[in-house]
Amino acid sequence: MQKTVVLNIVGLTGSLLGKHTPFLAQWAAATQQALIQPVLPALTCSAQATYLTGKWPEAHGIVGNGWYFRDEDEVKLWRQSNKLVQAPKVWEVAKQANPGFTVANMGWWYNMNTTADYTLTPRPQYLADGRKLPDCYTQPAELRDRLQARLGTFPLFQYWGPKTSIKSSRWIAEASKIVDGLYNPTLTLIYLPHLDYNLQRLGPADPRIAKDLQEIDAVAGDLIRFYEAKGAQVVVLSEYGISEVSQPVHINRVLRRQGYIQVRTERGTELLDTSTSQAFAVADHQVAHVYVKDPARTGKIKKLLQQTAGIEEVLEGAERDKYRLGHARCGDLVAVASARAWFTYYFWLDDKKAPDYARMVDIHKKPGYDPVELFIDPKIKFPLPLVAGKLLRKKLGFRTVMDIIPLDATLVKGSHGRIPEDKNEWPLLLTRHPQPLPAQLQAVDVFGVLLHHLGIPLPEKQHAALV
Repeated sequence: MQKTVVLNIVGLTGSLLGKHTPFLAQWAAATQQALIQPVLPALTCSAQATYLTGKWPEAHGIVGNGWYFRDEDEVKLWRQSNKLVQAPKVWEVAKQANPGFTVANMGWWYNMNTTADYTLTPRPQYLADGRKLPDCYTQPAELRDRLQARLGTFPLFQYWGPKTSIKSSRWIAEASKIVDGLYNPTLTLIYLPHLDYNLQRLGPADPRIAKDLQEIDAVAGDLIRFYEAKGAQVVVLSEYGISEVSQPVHINRVLRRQGYIQVRTERGTELLDTSTSQAFAVADHQVAHVYVKDPARTGKIKKLLQQTAGIEEVLEGAERDKYRLGHARCGDLVAVASARAWFTYYFWLDDKKAPDYARMVDIHKKPGYDPVELFIDPKIKFPLPLVAGKLLRKKLGFRTVMDIIPLDATLVKGSHGRIPEDKNEWPLLLTRHPQPLPAQLQAVDVFGVLLHHLGIPLPEKQHAALV
């Protein structure tokens, strides 16, 4: 089998390849390139599951970065168990073809409770006193200690939140090289999230993105040189492109004003009560799953959302099949934002009653995705001393709320999730493999491309799509 490495450079599009990515631009000039028509929703978990299974969300079940778990009556995002992906993964198919095959999954999602051989995923320690300590989870378990002994603690706070930086992608890259030296896996999947951050903060047209492009170009260049020197084939791809946005759509506030959402009041703040709400939305970038308790109300709620500015489509029942999205985990309605719009999770009508987690980086408590976690509240005049003081109190054992995140959704300038009309905002796949690629792939075709690189015969249907 052919040793293969996949660099997932999040947010990379043809419009971003150029003078600020000198290595990648030069490398790409000698590659085959294909546009990838994104899966809807064009989100991390859905895109990765589609690439790795060759199935649509209707089959693999990953309908977003999270959803409403109906049997538990909880909204959960960013779960970790690979058992949630309800279709065979590319490495499982490869192992059936060749029992000697091994895979290293370095940061792609659903990376616990997995059949992958070697894994790395962020996994903070949550202490009883309320502290969150940076850490990671690996398989085998001892790999965690070996990596952190050589590279330092996984830089969790540079991976997500206001302090995001190239440090997290560089750490994953260096860890991948160490894993290659230890185990020499047949397939290595490497997640490089760096471009995701400022493309959402600033938008893809902001000139300050140049620095981010230069930084990820250096990391990717180092990895490509490293792996090609070992005779590996390198595939560079991305999950989605990020588009300019200027219109946050507060979909849950729309539902609340019509009486569909119920809240609980605790200590003067409001919490979404999914069990008594007639309808609520799990907002996820430019797609929102709307769960409706009484089917008789679905039509009325659909009409309400269709009339809401910033919403382009509202899909009900079999209409979800347009995007091969019809799965039991889906909302009863699926809302897709307009081109320059995106969905917030905000359900409160008065910021004074916002829950305490709203002003914190807390990806597990919030009933929806919150890109505003990338910002420190601009109303805080001296943020560094404030944060330092809070951290000191935490280290001294005092419970302290790190309430530094703003509630101003207009700060966000980039988003993704819908399928952009402009193909310059579609993700890419680049490879030096000699087998010709079509100019355009569907997201499910990536699975076959990876098998082909590994030297594994493709199922007839997938082979036909690639030639």
